[in-house]
Amino acid sequence: MNRIKKAFTNRWLLLLTAGVLFWAKTILAYYVDFSLGVEGSIQTFILWINPLATTLLLFGVFLYVKKFKPALVVLFLMDLLNTVILYLNVIFYREFTDFVTIKSVLGFSKVSQGISGSSFALMKVHDLFYWLDLLVFLGILIYIFAKRKEIISKPVKKTFAVAVSCLAVLTFSVNLSLSEANRPQLLQRTFDRSYIVKYLGLDAFTIYDGIKTEQTNSVRAHASSNGLTDILKYTKSHYAAPDPTKFGIAKGRNIIVIHLESFQQFLINMKVDGQEVTPFLNSLENDNQQTLAFDNFFHEVGQGKTSDAENMLETGTFGLPQGSLFTQLGNDNTFQGAPAILNQQAGYTSAVFHGNVGSFWNRDHVYKNLGYQNFFDRSYFNEADENLGYGILDKEMLKETVGHLEHLQQPFYSKFLTVTNHTPYLTDDQNFNFPALKTGNSTVDDYVRTAHYLDESLRQFFDYLKASGLYQNSIFMIYGDHFGISDSNNQDLAKALGKDPATWDKFDDAQMQRVPLMFHIPGYTNGGLQHQYGGEIDVLPTLLHLMGIDSKQYIQFGTDLFSPQHDQTVAFRNGDFVSPTYTELSGETYDNKTGEKVDPKALNIAPEIDKEQKQVKQALSLSDKLNQENLLRFYTPAGFTPVDPKKYDYHDLDQKNEAIEKQKGQNSTSLYSKNGNQTTIGLYPALH
Repeated sequence: MNRIKKAFTNRWLLLLTAGVLFWAKTILAYYVDFSLGVEGSIQTFILWINPLATTLLLFGVFLYVKKFKPALVVLFLMDLLNTVILYLNVIFYREFTDFVTIKSVLGFSKVSQGISGSSFALMKVHDLFYWLDLLVFLGILIYIFAKRKEIISKPVKKTFAVAVSCLAVLTFSVNLSLSEANRPQLLQRTFDRSYIVKYLGLDAFTIYDGIKTEQTNSVRAHASSNGLTDILKYTKSHYAAPDPTKFGIAKGRNIIVIHLESFQQFLINMKVDGQEVTPFLNSLENDNQQTLAFDNFFHEVGQGKTSDAENMLETGTFGLPQGSLFTQLGNDNTFQGAPAILNQQAGYTSAVFHGNVGSFWNRDHVYKNLGYQNFFDRSYFNEADENLGYGILDKEMLKETVGHLEHLQQPFYSKFLTVTNHTPYLTDDQNFNFPALKTGNSTVDDYVRTAHYLDESLRQFFDYLKASGLYQNSIFMIYGDHFGISDSNNQDLAKALGKDPATWDKFDDAQMQRVPLMFHIPGYTNGGLQHQYGGEIDVLPTLLHLMGIDSKQYIQFGTDLFSPQHDQTVAFRNGDFVSPTYTELSGETYDNKTGEKVDPKALNIAPEIDKEQKQVKQALSLSDKLNQENLLRFYTPAGFTPVDPKKYDYHDLDQKNEAIEKQKGQNSTSLYSKNGNQTTIGLYPALH
């Protein structure tokens, strides 16, 4: 009996017991209730150690309390607090496949509307394990406090308590270092909330989210409509009127946007062992009648990469200087993006199709703020589909979209996010039958294999679109979102491009940032390859003008690529730029024809370079101000209704779209309805 009493009063044993039990609960949640996508032994090790640091730090607070009973209460409260946070995330994740943020807590009424009716249904039998240790702990507390005598327990020396806190900090430092090594720029880019939980744990995520929320709120609290003055002045003065010969040439057509993941321009018309890497995309780009393609089009992404590209194409504003706008600001920002504009101006239905989880890049929240009515993420696709890297294989994803696409009311604005051509370019012999390059760098060598697979996927998708009748009445916007081969691998790539790796420099790196952009319009006869310079910031005004919608009233930082007044200076997110004549990199000027560094003063072009540099920095700065202070909440263009994200719910989308078909009856414009209420799935070619 005395041994049991001593055990109950041994502070080290209490800390160890409470800590181990909470660690076990956390691991249970990681594996049973959360889907964190753990891959390999390193990520598994990180996952197993990430609860230790914060548990040790928080639970260790009770070591500083001298009297035993108050110390025990502190330990219990710390355990209770952490368990509540853990369990709230478990319930929240079961309903929303996401983690609780500070904003979702502050907006509890909105969250409770989504889960209150089903909260009991969300509970599971094994949930008892999350609370069992606390029930025992509470029983011990009641027993101890029922005894009026003070229980003797030797307090821990302060130096030992401090040592425990230092050990917790050291453990977190090791955890963070391992995480950064496995997932570089984890906290700067914030791909997905689940990544932070997977690498650093729930407590660290909650603290990180709280800091980010406070930073954002602090900036926005001081914002006012006065901040729009310089922004409106800039965008109005840089507006480029549409080319009358291009304005409205695709009016009323369905818009099908094909997002080519990590796809660079050099892949177009490239051959390996005499075989074209992308024969189908080549056929589109080289169609001088039906396609308007660009060979001097650059991505302009920063750390947000794919999400930055999406943001520019959807909103006409730049990504952030650090991190991803989607993940940092996307939950609350006011947008005036393509889905809402097209819906309000021309009655378009909007949809995104993506073979990865909806929370990646925070899309499940951002798309609602953009006004997307439909978002078909990984949950809408067959669970048995093969998954490589960042989602299911493109061939399977595109084929399965048909069952959803055919129920959308026309005209529709649809975006297809491909993922197979994504670093590290994972391949197998079953799905990837194209020869690899032979540079000795596996990233470079396999890049052409996954690009060829993507090309085959698109050919099969287009075969279906032609067979179903959608092709002829659509405009296709096809773009590469960002580089696939990073600068550090370009010297190895140089060999495959027939260039000398020894002379490769940062000018060559900059020129490699070209990505494809094509507008393919079936039946159009005045296409051809366009040589003007442009970037992703220019896409939205260009698309709107092709659809017959003037972009003048919207705040957009790009200009119509076809306009005679189009600004051909392309801003990179770091402040560098490229123009038809010169490239400016870190304060050094290069001649585009020779690739040689030049002295602007000696060539009497210093004023021109300075003017372009000033404009680039101004555009980036004003865009950052607009987004960081959420200034669009103070500006509503004439005829535009601000987006209400609460209108959108991405559950049961097929049932909702089928209900719309039934409601409209003969007036339904969906492909399914137009096909005599018959599915077109059988028209899709067999995958091979």
